[in-house]
Amino acid sequence: MSVHTPGEVAVSRLVRDATAAPSMHNAQPWRFHYARGSRTFSLYADLTRALPHADPTTRGLHIGCGAALFNLRVAAVHARLRPVTRLLPDPAVPGLLATVRLDDPGGADGARDGVAVLHPAIHERHTSRYPFTGRRVPAEVRRALTEAAHHEGADLAFPAGSHLRSVLDLIRDAEGYGHMDACREGETERWTRDSTTDAPMDGIPEYAFGPLKRGGSAPVRDFAGRTPAHGRDLADFEDRPQLALLRTLRDAPADWLRAGQALERVLLIATLHGLRSSFATQALEWPDLRWVLRDPDSGAGHVQMVIRLGYGPAGPRTPRRPVRHVLEIED
Repeated sequence: MSVHTPGEVAVSRLVRDATAAPSMHNAQPWRFHYARGSRTFSLYADLTRALPHADPTTRGLHIGCGAALFNLRVAAVHARLRPVTRLLPDPAVPGLLATVRLDDPGGADGARDGVAVLHPAIHERHTSRYPFTGRRVPAEVRRALTEAAHHEGADLAFPAGSHLRSVLDLIRDAEGYGHMDACREGETERWTRDSTTDAPMDGIPEYAFGPLKRGGSAPVRDFAGRTPAHGRDLADFEDRPQLALLRTLRDAPADWLRAGQALERVLLIATLHGLRSSFATQALEWPDLRWVLRDPDSGAGHVQMVIRLGYGPAGPRTPRRPVRHVLEIED
């Protein structure tokens, strides 16, 4: 079978799907380069979009780029191409996070593990900072999410009892620490947007803040910070939030990229099951607190993401940079 070489429109469509991925503060810290001759994408970190206070090691940046990488793989398989992926292919170029060669249909790396069915969820997945109902996530759905993480070399755990209470306490404490840190507060403010005065292409617009929390223990970050909440509704959030901890065995850049791919796979599966999701990264942004997030009994793994899951309103679509701003095509 001859190899299908995608044209510029098809390549742009693949990148549009890739960039629907979530990232810290919706900073979208990625750049894509496509070489026609080798049919290969190169994914680069865009360090101009790093968060030096909240993410000094660029762990979160790598996770966001890993999520975009997974979307690219899904989109390629959906387009009847076979993505062959290499992580950190050139130690001499640390900003080069991955390459994805588009081979002929069939074979491995996505074609046999069913990722094509996830494609409809790419643009349906949105972060929801709204209250969820008390409906519990069924055991079979939890198993599907756990299997999704395992497919990408990560682990997904659902804390309960004293561990859950400890996680919630750590997130609450971390948010308080963040509000007392002028540099962190300023960094967050720089990534919030007012859609009534401009047309944002990145960051968190005010319409995605969600309601102001009146009660409940669900960890929902308030991106309004110290800004007065004019016109925002008050709402009671869950008293029994359902959290999942995404973990990896090791804690190096390649593991962060795997965690990002696992995260997006979990989120797309969750979306297909009608689940909503948001993130609680506050404690992850403080190294000492991140360490304590681990399971106190097993102590296993490095927590890479805290995911809040449940049933409720869909979050709004947040802005994305135009593909032409993040994609370079080489003849």
